[in-house]
Amino acid sequence: MKRFFLFSTLLVFLFSSVSADELYEVNYNIIPLPKEVKTDPSKKVFFMLKEGTGICYDQSNAECTRIAQFLKEWTKEATGLTLQLTPNDKNAKIQLRLVSPATPKGKKNKKPVVLTEQQKESYTMKVTEKGIELTAFEPVGLFRAAQTLRKSMPVVKGQQTTDNGQQKVEFPFVEISDQPRFTYRGVLLDCGRHFFSVEFIKQFLDVMALHGCNQFHWHLTEDQGWRFEVKALPDLAKKGSVRQKSIIAPAKVRLYDNIPYGGYYTQEECRDVVRYAAERYINVVPEIDMPGHMQSALHVFPNLGCTGGPYVVAPHWGVMREVLCGGNPETLTFLKTVFAELCDVFPSPYIHIGGDECPKERWQKCQKCQAKIKELGLTTEDVKVEGDGGRGSQDGRSAENKLQSYINHEIEQFLAARGRSLIGWDEILAGGLTEDAIVMSWRGTKGGVAAAKQKHRVIMSPNVFSYIDHPQLADLSKSPRTTDSYVVSCSKIYGFEPLVPEELTAEEGDCILGVQANLWTEHVAYPEHALYQLLPRLASMCEVQWCKPEQKDFEGWKKRLPQLKKLYDKMGLVYCNEVE
Repeated sequence: MKRFFLFSTLLVFLFSSVSADELYEVNYNIIPLPKEVKTDPSKKVFFMLKEGTGICYDQSNAECTRIAQFLKEWTKEATGLTLQLTPNDKNAKIQLRLVSPATPKGKKNKKPVVLTEQQKESYTMKVTEKGIELTAFEPVGLFRAAQTLRKSMPVVKGQQTTDNGQQKVEFPFVEISDQPRFTYRGVLLDCGRHFFSVEFIKQFLDVMALHGCNQFHWHLTEDQGWRFEVKALPDLAKKGSVRQKSIIAPAKVRLYDNIPYGGYYTQEECRDVVRYAAERYINVVPEIDMPGHMQSALHVFPNLGCTGGPYVVAPHWGVMREVLCGGNPETLTFLKTVFAELCDVFPSPYIHIGGDECPKERWQKCQKCQAKIKELGLTTEDVKVEGDGGRGSQDGRSAENKLQSYINHEIEQFLAARGRSLIGWDEILAGGLTEDAIVMSWRGTKGGVAAAKQKHRVIMSPNVFSYIDHPQLADLSKSPRTTDSYVVSCSKIYGFEPLVPEELTAEEGDCILGVQANLWTEHVAYPEHALYQLLPRLASMCEVQWCKPEQKDFEGWKKRLPQLKKLYDKMGLVYCNEVE
């Protein structure tokens, strides 16, 4: 009996020793794939990350301090190891450093180097026998570097830290140099059809940051609900945010649940989201969609419609013929009141005005609209406009389309006076583009190509590649019901080339700011469903946004995806587990 006890004790000791010395190795094959990764596979040398390893950073820099704290949290989340914040400690094994860009050789007058937007996000990550060094020109670059370090780490199940601190993570020596391809890397979340909590918005932003995205397009108003508080017009959100019922069957059947549905964001909540996003180097682009998609506003202010109403907050989806009256001077007064408060809340350099799916049926019959058209001397031109012909639009430069361009111009000037640039969906091409408008091309790429040829800035967001409200699997029975007219799979997204080289010159290609994925929510009512629609398709889209074409390889991407999915699991994210 005594021998059995001693043998059992020895086994416990041996197994305890093994578990205490467990080693985990990092993997630099991450998503999005960095621009350059240099390793020496012949050298079996590693840096060992251990419990209590120090992180050195400039404590006087609030952004560097925050990034160091993020890195500590991310390391604990993935590996269970607790790192120590050791500001200004040159001997710490993890170094976060900001460096000045070097003046090009041969330049005698050493003027400050002006960085491109991509260079501002560039970084290097080196692992040597001395430890891990993250360097960048600006804090945003350090943040990108810290995310790369995070995604390289092994994701350990459960709490693995041992009492004696013997757990270690092996980092093979490496030198990574990286910067993004595009400056605008966006994701849209539609909160007009369905309302999502601030808590979920923050989770959504965390997911965006993980994938290197930097523009959160917040779709705040719709026919089905007004979600932005305007203090000068308090009833706009209080009454315009609530629809009395919602459609629960296909549009042709029109069955409703007869349950009131609503919710809106106060200005303080919006500012909270802006602060949270900024800490993760994400800009919040707010959208107030006008002059179409305004039935929720017309419900509160029926005098702004062509017929005078009454109007209801729309209970079903689709393109509504009830739009703001283009000839009523009160329309511009209303819009400027709304956009003034929007600019006060959102510091974004971009303000999105929508401009899509605005049927002109009411304008063609409205005395005020026709009088305004006559006053402005607008006439119909028999010209085919590239990118036109989508839902709720009209081919050619009609007088009514030009009236919409007049409204766009007024708002563009209003925003420009506040240092902002206007973004609109590609329908704003129909009546002629205003001076500095940015076109978001959604009905394919033709609208974006046409705008780039006119030297306008463009964001590519074509529905067949970017609309992630559509199913991602061909077998629709494997996924929750959503918009099902066509499939937008990971492979389809991954194969998208935003610059359309066969149609754009290099100079015209420079007008393409970037790419955006769009999550519309007619059929997406819950956070879990939203995440399922988003992931892992955002992992596919982010390489379109970040990587150059020669880097991309879908089969290679699929091999890298499992490591990212482990992090999804650790973060408690819902995602589609199949990839097509």
